[in-house]
Amino acid sequence: MKLHRNLVFAVIDALNLIFNEKEYADKVVQKVLRFDKRWGARDRGFIAETTYEMVRYKRLYAEIADVREPFSRPDLFRMWAVWAVLKGIALPDWKQIEPTPERRIKGKFDELSKIRKYREAVPDWIDELCEKSLGEKLWTAEIAKLNEPAEVILRTNTLKTTRESLRKALLDEGIVTEPIKGYPLALRLPERANVFVTESFKKGLFEVQDASSQLVAAMLDVKPGQRVVDTCAGAGGKSLHLAALMENKGQLIAMDIYGSKLKELKRRARRNGAHNIEPREIDSTKVFKKLYGSADRVLIDAPCTGLGVIRRNPDTKWKMQPEFLEKITKTQREILGSYSKILKPGGKMVYATCSIIPQENNDQVKSFLSSEEGTDFALISEKKIYASKSGFDGFYMALLEKKLV
Repeated sequence: MKLHRNLVFAVIDALNLIFNEKEYADKVVQKVLRFDKRWGARDRGFIAETTYEMVRYKRLYAEIADVREPFSRPDLFRMWAVWAVLKGIALPDWKQIEPTPERRIKGKFDELSKIRKYREAVPDWIDELCEKSLGEKLWTAEIAKLNEPAEVILRTNTLKTTRESLRKALLDEGIVTEPIKGYPLALRLPERANVFVTESFKKGLFEVQDASSQLVAAMLDVKPGQRVVDTCAGAGGKSLHLAALMENKGQLIAMDIYGSKLKELKRRARRNGAHNIEPREIDSTKVFKKLYGSADRVLIDAPCTGLGVIRRNPDTKWKMQPEFLEKITKTQREILGSYSKILKPGGKMVYATCSIIPQENNDQVKSFLSSEEGTDFALISEKKIYASKSGFDGFYMALLEKKLV
């Protein structure tokens, strides 16, 4: 493999912004890829994939390179040299690359590979927390899977097309996809491609959404004509799915505390042809209190640690601090207590997270059911989805029903 200096330097620039400036990896990669318009698909792929892999295995590469944060530019080059040696790539004769003891690197890698927290590159506290929460066997399998790059999965927008028609349309644009058994709207890309430049995307025929995430809206069992409230809608991935399942009939209120995310939802809804979505920014408690006892269906896609989706956001491992878990579980309890009141008797509610630990999932549901707010609710079913078992993102979802008085 021939290495190009400007591509490697772009990776180093990206790592500096992510590790030292604490910027988000996905935003940094987008920014860096705009540095040179002459870069082709292969060049851009090298930058993105190398950056993400080095973010994913930061702890392992830093330990082998014997460098500590904050990383100087020479430190980042040493880490990159470790990556290259372990990939079997011949190191270039550049002044930035110090003489690198390849045998020592491989020996150190063999030694550290026996220890999970180094092999899978996770902070001590996350490794200990997840082993205690999931058990050693499941956590070992799970973190190994979560360190694999995520596949590109599409969700067919049934307001505009069918899965088979979408598959043919994408094939006409040179993009091969495969259906996924058990996921009726999903298409998998065997090879990565930029689907956002396709006419099919511009026409709103699909959204990019992991297969596990596609199960959440389906679990809510919405019907056309109902009043449905998506309480933590964000940029609206699940709201758009709900609108399609409702066939654009009825009212879908999409709430969030961030107005900027709801603006993005409006834009996506126009492209999707989803006309029954009504975004509402939660700028005071009045916004959701007005809705108490009025909805047929409520979705609480709660904020969480995101431990089930770290293959998509590998920098989460390094940004998150131990105290965040206590803070976020408190927020989840408050959200469940408040937003569950929006549901009317006989209605159904789904509580979901993209986390894999019980503290954020079934423990929260049990706590809610034993609380004053949860007295009239019953747990109908729940799903614990692990990447190591499904091959897709880690998720949790629980379907609850409010009893008829």
